[in-house]
Amino acid sequence: MLSRTQIRQFLAVVDSGSFTRAAGVLNIAQPSLSGGIAELERQLGTRLFVRERRRIRLTPAGNALLPLARGIERDFHLAERQVGSLPVPARPVRLGVLDTVATGWLERAVAAYAGDEPLELTEGSERELSAALASGSIDLALTLVGDGAGALLEEDYCMALPASHPLAGNAWVEAADVAGDTMIARRACEVLADTSRFFTQHGVRPLFALRSANDDRVMAMVRAGLGVTVAPRSLGRDGVAMVNIRGFRPVRRIGLVSGAHTAPHPAVRSALAETVVG
Repeated sequence: MLSRTQIRQFLAVVDSGSFTRAAGVLNIAQPSLSGGIAELERQLGTRLFVRERRRIRLTPAGNALLPLARGIERDFHLAERQVGSLPVPARPVRLGVLDTVATGWLERAVAAYAGDEPLELTEGSERELSAALASGSIDLALTLVGDGAGALLEEDYCMALPASHPLAGNAWVEAADVAGDTMIARRACEVLADTSRFFTQHGVRPLFALRSANDDRVMAMVRAGLGVTVAPRSLGRDGVAMVNIRGFRPVRRIGLVSGAHTAPHPAVRSALAETVVG
């Protein structure tokens, strides 16, 4: 296969009329140029130049190649001008998002984001996001953070009840108050084991109408009256009452974590901080 280098070397020799001058134009050693032309002739299976004492001239094969070579070089220049002038897309900010982050918060943050780089979102559990940060496959993670780690959101867990539920207007509910209710299990809940233990200790062993890792579906089913569930306060929505649970005190803290070699991306943090609803 012919290369652009070979085409340019051939044209340089033709236009300068000399291997010596062509080597100077191309800023390469003359032996390299001669070797390049010899390789071109070998690939084509014919001589392109007749080397005479004081000058060179094209063979019939060289004359046949000349207009083709000029067309090829013209096309290369055209491609460079048209394609090379196109803007280079900005590298996206790869943001990992905890599965249980409220969709409404994320929606508002994405709409408010004013950074120059586009956003690329990846969902995952706390463990999956931690591994993705470590491997460099994401730049930032909106995930669980420890106490004092600069949380953007700190919230408790509530009993999510349909607005029509008799206890929806209460400030508190006891575990026993919902003993007769059908439950919905949030499979992605970070405190699922704690929740199960809490109700078991209070003698509550409910029936389950749904077990789902999709929090939007869970909360929609609570609103529809399918059952009740335990959820972080930020997952509340119209038609769902978020009521405190007496004696159940887990708190979750969500913050923005950077990878080891990642810039902090203040525009992402600003958008999240401005739109969080605690």
